[in-house]
Amino acid sequence: MLKVIPLMTSSSTLCLCVSQASLFEPKKARGDVPDILPDPEPEPTSPVSDFENSYNYILSRLASMDQAIHKLNVGHYTLDVKVSQLMDRLSRMDGKMIDIYDSIQEIYQHSKDNRKEIGRLEACQKGHRMGYKCYLVYNSYEDYAGASRKCLERGGRMVMPRDRKEQEALADYVKSFFHPGNWPVWLGINDLRSEGLYLFDDGTRVSYFQWRKHFLSSQPDGGRRENCVAMSSDDGDWWDHYCDRTMNYLCEFDDRVAL
Repeated sequence: MLKVIPLMTSSSTLCLCVSQASLFEPKKARGDVPDILPDPEPEPTSPVSDFENSYNYILSRLASMDQAIHKLNVGHYTLDVKVSQLMDRLSRMDGKMIDIYDSIQEIYQHSKDNRKEIGRLEACQKGHRMGYKCYLVYNSYEDYAGASRKCLERGGRMVMPRDRKEQEALADYVKSFFHPGNWPVWLGINDLRSEGLYLFDDGTRVSYFQWRKHFLSSQPDGGRRENCVAMSSDDGDWWDHYCDRTMNYLCEFDDRVAL
């Protein structure tokens, strides 16, 4: 609502139109800050600016993904190089291991040959020599299979008396070795393949026998249970025994060449 306020001047009367609200509005000094600041006006937007913002955002994300892919490619290449280097090292190590294995095998074979040569020399120096053979009693307990293996490892074989002359020489040697005791020793004779078919340890057939003959204990008497032969040290007679029984054993060595 507007009111007309007459103003008296010397020349004329002026009419001022003022609003009713302005009459009651308190006057403020120049430079005063209003109590409540007006809200900022929103910036004008358009479909074009929204599209540009989305486009720029997508481009920035693609750039980040491209950098990540590049880093992955670099890491993959580095890993591939390291794997190749590792494979080369493993290949070289494999070659060295083969060389070491060959060296070990060669040393092992030399060791076996040396042990055989030492066994032959020991038998010929400490044992009994007859012709081109050397015999040695081993005062240690083995079953039949163990005694056979020990003789072979030493470069010999279990003793195999072929005739009366060799049998008597062996009987005298064994008797003197254990005198005054009586201890049986394994011979390289058995009928494991077929009952009653006695073979030497090398597979040849036995043609000479020195079984004990006595009315109380005539040999062989073990049947299918006792299949391995031993010599008694007091008289040189042969007895059949269980093959898993442990006793001393007698080996023979060829003195013509190192076995």
